[in-house]
Amino acid sequence: MESQAVDAITLAGSVGSTDLSLWGLFKKADIVVKVVMICLIVASFWCWAIIFEKAFRFRRLVTQADDFEDSFWSGGSLEDLYDRIGTRPDHPMELLFSSAMREWRRSTAKGLTDDDSLRAGIKERILQVMHITLNREIERLERYLGFLATVGSTAPFIGLFGTVWGIMNSFQAIALTKNTNLAVVAPGIAEALFATALGLVAAIPAVVAYNKYSTDLGRYTIRLEGFVGEFAAILSRQLDERSE
Repeated sequence: MESQAVDAITLAGSVGSTDLSLWGLFKKADIVVKVVMICLIVASFWCWAIIFEKAFRFRRLVTQADDFEDSFWSGGSLEDLYDRIGTRPDHPMELLFSSAMREWRRSTAKGLTDDDSLRAGIKERILQVMHITLNREIERLERYLGFLATVGSTAPFIGLFGTVWGIMNSFQAIALTKNTNLAVVAPGIAEALFATALGLVAAIPAVVAYNKYSTDLGRYTIRLEGFVGEFAAILSRQLDERSE
C-alpha cells in the first residue's frame, strides 16, 4: 500500500512537471524525430519563401505584360518600340519581342528579294527564335515549383515516419517501465504526433501554392504563345509587303 502511494506521488510530480509546449515537445523528442522536425521546419520556411516570391513575380509579370501590350498595339512604330526597349528587356514578353526584332533586322539588313524560299527562311528563323526564347523563359518561371510539389507530396509521409518512430520509442518505454498509465505514455505520443502536424503544416501550403502557380503559369504561357503567333503574323505580313 505504501509502495503504491509513493508511485502515485512520483507519477503526479512527473506529470505535473511535463512540458507539453511545442518547444518542450521538440526538446524531449528522440534524435531521429528531431531531425525529421528540423527538416520539415526548414522545408516549410523554404516553401513560404517560394510562395511569396512567386506571388510578387506573377503579379509583376501580368502588370508588365499589360503595359507592354498597350504600347505594342498603340499603332506606333515597332522599330521605335524596339529602340526604346533596347537590349535590356525587363520581362518575357519584351524578350520575345526583342529577340524577334533582332532577328528581323539581321535577316533584312541586306535587303529583301523576290525569292519566296528566302522569305520563308526568314519567317522560319524569326518564329524559331521566339519559340526558343519562350521555352527558356517558361523554364525559368517553372523554377522551384517542383520543390513545392515534392514537399506537398512527401512532407506528410516524412512527418508520419517521425510519428511512427516516436510511438515505437514510447512503446519501448512502456515495456521497460511496465507502466501503461496514459499520463506516462501521453508525452511521448504527443512528441510523435507533433512530427505529423509539422508534415501537414509544410505540405498543405505547398500543395495549394503549387496548384495555384501552375494554373497562373499556364495562363501566362498561353498569353505568351498568343503574342508569338500574332507578332509572327505581323512580321510575316510586313515581309511580304516589302518584297512586293
